[in-house]
Amino acid sequence: MKTIITTFLFILTLSLQAQETVGGKVVKNAKDKTYQKGEQKGDETVDKALNKIEDGISNLFKKKDKKAKKKKSKDDSEEMSENDNSSSSGSISKTNLKNIKVYSKFDFIPGEKIIGYDDFSTTNIGDFPLGWNTNSSAEVVTIDDSNQRWLFISKDGYFQPDFVKDMPENFTLEFDVFTRYRSNNILEYQFYILPSTNPKRDLSEEYLNDYFQFKWLACEGSSSFYVVENGETVGKNEGFTVKDFICGGNDKEEPTQVKISIWRQNSRLRIYANENKILDIPQAFNSKLKYNVFKIGAKYMNFSENENKDEFMVSNIRYAVGSPDTRSKLITEGKLVTRGILFDVNSDVIKPSSYGVLKDIASVLKENPTVNINIIGHTDSDGDATSNLTLSQNRALAVKNILTSEFKIEENRMQTEGKGEAEPSDSNKTAMGKANNRRVEFIKL
Repeated sequence: MKTIITTFLFILTLSLQAQETVGGKVVKNAKDKTYQKGEQKGDETVDKALNKIEDGISNLFKKKDKKAKKKKSKDDSEEMSENDNSSSSGSISKTNLKNIKVYSKFDFIPGEKIIGYDDFSTTNIGDFPLGWNTNSSAEVVTIDDSNQRWLFISKDGYFQPDFVKDMPENFTLEFDVFTRYRSNNILEYQFYILPSTNPKRDLSEEYLNDYFQFKWLACEGSSSFYVVENGETVGKNEGFTVKDFICGGNDKEEPTQVKISIWRQNSRLRIYANENKILDIPQAFNSKLKYNVFKIGAKYMNFSENENKDEFMVSNIRYAVGSPDTRSKLITEGKLVTRGILFDVNSDVIKPSSYGVLKDIASVLKENPTVNINIIGHTDSDGDATSNLTLSQNRALAVKNILTSEFKIEENRMQTEGKGEAEPSDSNKTAMGKANNRRVEFIKL
C-alpha cells in the first residue's frame, strides 16, 4: 500500500509541475509541451495511471470526475468550437434580454467579410503564434478550464498580426483584452494604426511618423488618444477615463476583460470599449495615407520587482472589411448575410454585442412593413453534423425571437431555417474560414 501511495504522489507531482498559476488562475503554458487542442496524450497517460491507482485504493481516495462541467469565462467567445449538445430552442430569457438592452446605444456594425482572424486555436500552448511579428516575446496560454486561448504579453514590446494589412476606407477591428494589475509598476497598454513602407521595421517606435495611438493605464481607466502626422501631433484627447478598463472594485487584483471595437468609415474613426463608445472623430484618417499596420503594445514602466506578476493578454483578433448596406442588400438585392450576430459558445444565446446589427436590420424591416423574411442559420463544420443542424435552427429562431421581443417586429413576418454546416461560404480548415461560415442570412420572401 505504501508503494501505491508513493507512486500516486509521484505522478500527481509530475502533473502539477506541468502547470503554473497566473493571478491565482491555472495557466497551461510552455512547461506543458504535450498540451494540444482537445484531449492530449500527456494528459491521457496521467489520467490512466491515476485511474489504476484510484481503483486500487478506493477506500482512501475518491475517484476523479473527468467530466466535470467546464467553467466559462465571463466573455467566452463565439469564435470557439461549434460542438453543441444544447437542448435550447431559441428562447429569450429575461436575463439575456436585460443584458442585450445594456447595449441599446451600441451602434457598432462589423465589416461585411472577415479577412483576418486569430483566436490562437491552431497555436500550441506555450508557443508564439505564426503570422505575427514582435520585437519582444509572448506565449499562448489558457486560463483555468476554459478552452479560450490568449496571447500572454509579459514583457515590453510590440505585437503585430500580419493579416491586418491594406486597410480600405471601410473596415472594422475587434479584439478582447484581459488584464490584471498585481504589482507596484506603472503599466501602459496601447494599440496603433499606421501606414508603413516596411511593417517589420516599424515594430520599433523610433521609425514612426504617421499613426493613431490609443493607450490606457492598467486598471486605472486613464486613457489618451493621439493622431500624429509627419512626426507632429495634430490631434489628441488626453487624460479621459474609460470605466471599462478599471479593475473590479477596490481590488486591483480583480481582473477586467474588455472587448475593443474599432471602426473606420472613410475619414471617420470610432472606438468602443464593450458597449460604450469612447471616441468618435469625424476627420481622423488622412485619405492620402495608405494604412496597413495594426500593432498592440505593452510598457512595464518603473519596473522594480524581480519577477513580473502582471497580466496582459489579447485574443479573438477579428479584421473585417466592407461597409454593410443593409437596406440595399435586403430590399433591393433580396439577401443580406451578416457575421455580426454572435452567440455564446455551443448555444443559441445571442451576445449583447450583436445589438448594433440587429437594430440595423430591425430598422429596415420597420421602414418596409410589407417585406417578409426567412432567417437562415449556418455553422462551421466543427462537431457533429446533426448537432450543428439543430444549433443553426435554434440560432435562427433566437434571432427571430429577439427581433420580436426587443424590436417589435411582427412574428408572422419572419420564417426560420437552419442549414448547419451544409453550405459553407469559406474553407473550414482555418480559423478565419470558420468565422466566415458562422453566419446568419436574411432572405426577402
